[in-house]
Amino acid sequence: MNLSDITALATKPVAAISAKPLAVFASVMNTPIKTRPIYLQTVVDALTGYTLEDAVAGKVVVITGASAGIGETTARRIGAAGGEVVLVARTRENLERVADDIRADGGTAHVYPCDLSDLDAIGAMADQVLADLGHVDILINNAGRSIRRSLELSHDRMHDYQRTMQLNYFAPVQLILKFTPGMRERGFGHIINVSSIGVQTKLPRFGAYIASKSALDGLCDTLQGETVSENITFTTVHMPLVRTAMIAPTKMYDRFPTLTPEQAAATLCDAIMHRPRRLSPPSGQLTALTDALSPRPFDLVRNKVYSMFGESAAAQAAPAETAESVVAE
Repeated sequence: MNLSDITALATKPVAAISAKPLAVFASVMNTPIKTRPIYLQTVVDALTGYTLEDAVAGKVVVITGASAGIGETTARRIGAAGGEVVLVARTRENLERVADDIRADGGTAHVYPCDLSDLDAIGAMADQVLADLGHVDILINNAGRSIRRSLELSHDRMHDYQRTMQLNYFAPVQLILKFTPGMRERGFGHIINVSSIGVQTKLPRFGAYIASKSALDGLCDTLQGETVSENITFTTVHMPLVRTAMIAPTKMYDRFPTLTPEQAAATLCDAIMHRPRRLSPPSGQLTALTDALSPRPFDLVRNKVYSMFGESAAAQAAPAETAESVVAE
């Protein structure tokens, strides 16, 4: 998408905008994550013999949302590389299935079912992990809730914001508070937060979701300044769309390019290996920079997107839990 495409989106009437520029926009915004010359890093890794096994062997790695999608795929990779994987999600049966497969391949996996919407349950689970395993080296905050509903339909739905904030912000915060003391004592820790490119693009109707992800981004940017001298790293991954159950109910995504869970897991494994502060698609970085320098044009672009993609039937439904308020275990 070039400058003329953006100008067209901002100035033409909605009816005059063809589908092609929007398709290009969607494609660009969801390009695979490459925030540095990955090909050069790959060469360096090959020359030095550095692998995921070197990064995770013997380390205790907690993964939330580990029963499906990105979390499951990442857990399998880490288990195969010699990491001691701690699987966290709501449903024991699904966790046991993943753990059994990891063990069958020679890996080590532990199952800790937990309702991440319950802070007391999270605290108890974290205490049990520490009691059983002694410490946590790497925490991957992957579980999340996505919701797409406009302000117009949200005036009597404060619970949408509370529930989304609980899972996407307060649950990771509780785990960070529980596991960082041990990381400080041992002089090593890595916390990876699966954020969203939405934090950078701020597309309409995702207010509750983007606010919750932005809150965690801001917290960890602040905490990094407090812990960098103690060898504790916070990595924020601004993940593009990934073809998982969490986005399936939003039918507009059917026309958008997406990453596979395997591609997303590869990104998280890259984060484990190299411990960057952030991993973001170039398109997300460019959008955030342009928005910061000249917000008004992007407000107009987002307003056109808002007009072109209306509310779904699920978003207009009365029940609190709808198909467009989906928890990714």
